[in-house]
Amino acid sequence: MSARRDELCSRDMTSATRFFGAVEAGGTKFVVAIGDEHGNIITQQRFPTTDPVSTLAAVHTFLREQGGEPRPLAAIGVACFGPVQLDRSSPRYGFIGQTPKVGWSNTDVAGSLARAFRIPIGFDTDTNAAALAEHRWGAARRLNNLVYVTTGTGIGGAVLVGGVPIHGLMHPEIGHIFPRRHPLDLGFSGTCPFHGDCMEGLASGPAIVARSGKSLLQLDEAHPQWEIQADYLGQLCAQLVLTVSPQRIILGGGVMSQARLFPLIRQRVRHWLGGYIDRGDILTGIDEYVVPPGLGDRAGVLGALVLALAAAA
Repeated sequence: MSARRDELCSRDMTSATRFFGAVEAGGTKFVVAIGDEHGNIITQQRFPTTDPVSTLAAVHTFLREQGGEPRPLAAIGVACFGPVQLDRSSPRYGFIGQTPKVGWSNTDVAGSLARAFRIPIGFDTDTNAAALAEHRWGAARRLNNLVYVTTGTGIGGAVLVGGVPIHGLMHPEIGHIFPRRHPLDLGFSGTCPFHGDCMEGLASGPAIVARSGKSLLQLDEAHPQWEIQADYLGQLCAQLVLTVSPQRIILGGGVMSQARLFPLIRQRVRHWLGGYIDRGDILTGIDEYVVPPGLGDRAGVLGALVLALAAAA
């Protein structure tokens, strides 16, 4: 009798739990997962970002195989590299725009999933999604105004005001503002195909390799690239403090996996603010103001899960 009761309880719990698809669509890799409303990832798969047809086919296959019975999907969330169209009144809502990622410009990401699965699709930038995940489960809980910056293949940024990402003309493109050039970096032209020496063109992962021939991880701690990198990201944080006044800045992405960057960046934030911001968060508490993601490398896929939850609400 007890075994039968346990079986019935297990069935009731399964039927009461809703499941969601989560797609972290990155320029280097895709992460596709099934999760629940509590932020638990049930299963996931990673694969390289190749051409749109092959990559999206792999996404569809995973979601069909993993999202059927006994856990049908209530919605799918997509956290996508950009730029993307977020205006729901536009016929190109859910499309990737003019991206540096070869072959992906004008790809209809959200539409392909909506047509295939016939369930609600949540769609936003990868950085907006990561910021939402950090706000809900990570380093920005109980904070309504924050900035999340990711530095990896590119540089992207999300600004949350009142816990909601800014959607205006499009979405913030923090990686494409122009910093002052570091004195040791005056001869480098930058790698951004649109702007050359914007922030992304000077401080992204590909920019580091183009300048030094190696990734940051492979460089000796005395290499000037560390100073250059910290200065550019310190400038970026200082400009964000002055323009959007966040309660916290979260720095994620592959480049920021190098923990020794954080104290170097914090020093440059103070330098570029020049004593103008007379707040304890900057003067004495900057270690808790400019921080790594609380969710680590799970922020992107959990952000996609948050988008799915919102779409199903």
